[in-house]
Amino acid sequence: MTEEKSLNFLEEIVENDLKSGKYKSIITRFPPEPNGYLHMGHAKSICLNFGLALKYGGKTNLRFDDTNPVTEETEYVDSIKGDIQWLGFQWAEELYASDYFEKLFEFANVLIKKGLAYVDDSTSEEIALQKGTPTKAGTESPFRNRSIEENLELFASMRAGKYKDGEKVLRAKIDMGHINMHMRDPIMYRIKHAHHHRTGNAWCIYPMYDFAHGQSDAIENITHSICTLEFIPHRELYDWFINNLEIYPSHQYEFARLNLTYTVMSKRKLLQLVNEGHVSGWDDPRMPTLSGVRRRGYTPESIRDFCERIGVAKRENLIDVGLLEFCVREHLNKIALRRMVVFDPVKVTLTNYPEGKSEMLPGEDNPEDPAAASRDIPFSRELYIEAEDFMEVAPKKYFRLAPGQMVRLKSAYIIKCDEVVKDADGKIRELRCSYVPESKSGSDTSGIQVKGTIHWVSVAHAVKITTRMYDRLFKVEDLGSAEGDFKDYLNPDSLQVMDNVYAEPAIRSAGTTDRYQFLRKGYFTLDPDAKGDTLIFNRTVTLRDMWAKETKKH
Repeated sequence: MTEEKSLNFLEEIVENDLKSGKYKSIITRFPPEPNGYLHMGHAKSICLNFGLALKYGGKTNLRFDDTNPVTEETEYVDSIKGDIQWLGFQWAEELYASDYFEKLFEFANVLIKKGLAYVDDSTSEEIALQKGTPTKAGTESPFRNRSIEENLELFASMRAGKYKDGEKVLRAKIDMGHINMHMRDPIMYRIKHAHHHRTGNAWCIYPMYDFAHGQSDAIENITHSICTLEFIPHRELYDWFINNLEIYPSHQYEFARLNLTYTVMSKRKLLQLVNEGHVSGWDDPRMPTLSGVRRRGYTPESIRDFCERIGVAKRENLIDVGLLEFCVREHLNKIALRRMVVFDPVKVTLTNYPEGKSEMLPGEDNPEDPAAASRDIPFSRELYIEAEDFMEVAPKKYFRLAPGQMVRLKSAYIIKCDEVVKDADGKIRELRCSYVPESKSGSDTSGIQVKGTIHWVSVAHAVKITTRMYDRLFKVEDLGSAEGDFKDYLNPDSLQVMDNVYAEPAIRSAGTTDRYQFLRKGYFTLDPDAKGDTLIFNRTVTLRDMWAKETKKH
């Protein structure tokens, strides 16, 4: 009998709301700003919002918070939509805060007519000083007590484009002595003469996030507006706008954002890494962006599994990236095609194997998948093996190849090392070995027992590839508590490119959506940079958690 998983606090709220009849069905939303690429933190929010709606038979809207025309681009809109669909979710409606610009303007006029909003001519510096401090009350603006008629006229003139950027703002009239700084007459509208990606030049005043957010939720009848913890102080203002406008009472709930070890989640810092050339772009496989982890070879299934495992918390925490890598390994182990690839080649010549002969040997594509097919692997007299799989002076419990010692070649034969050939500098140039003809995998009648199995590639059939060995972008676990410039902690070994790598010929059919386990080496995927015969593979993750081992040593 499997133990039933306990509900997280948001699931408890939703279940109670549905049981009590507060709502007949739920509506959530995912509200990204189209000013950058989504990262793993957004993945958690996507899985949460879409997951709640799916679990309880509701729906999720995708609403772009496009209230700042200066930073928004259609490129980001398309990227965000692609990322959500790649994760496996589909929104009910695609909406934009800009869809509601006229309605939000009407709402602002309602508050002006109620004496709850006013046009302020103060500069941004003056407004900041008026706000006071958390321990000292603010001071009222000299423009706070303008008449309703004057405010309506000025606000209409702001919309008509009569004033320059920063010349006037619309503020809510709440309480300059309020303990919550967000309630001290917050700005609702500012003037920005800038081209908007959807509305063009139709508007020159734009609502602030705090005004657009709750009202957009209300317009869409969002039942559960889920935000990260930093929006807790904003909730009081969210409710104030909704109550005073007497509109649909959407409610805001907060959960802890995702913080991962060995990386940063700040859009500003990620942009810095891109702009300063520390990474190749937003989709660099070392980046925590969804486009980056997708290019690296992470699967949507593994990311959804990770988000499910970490759960939903009410307080900030730091999640070990090792758990994400574990989820990736778990899924790739089930689906990845197995291929033999030699990274540091040493030539083996089978002296008793006929010259010019080759044969095709069957190799399983995935031992974890009973339905998986097999592929033919060419075998010949000359092979490549890994340099690390041979030791000239081997210790007692070394079961790979050594002089006079036998080892099995994966899916092939048992071989024995008879002679080591070196160059003038003493470097191993060739291993001369003999094979046991009766020891073929699947039909072995030799009776010889060996403890070691190694991978190999036929020299005559080998395909040369390039591998990009990605590791963690930063050297320290918790960048949030690290002193100084976060870029000082970049890992100089986060990317190593290997060009002298040889793969079995089945690798030629690789596509960018295929996932591979290079036997005994790690999980890899074809990079989009690969063109024609130039095959470039990204290491998705190692076979085991090598980082944890290294950390324990120091």
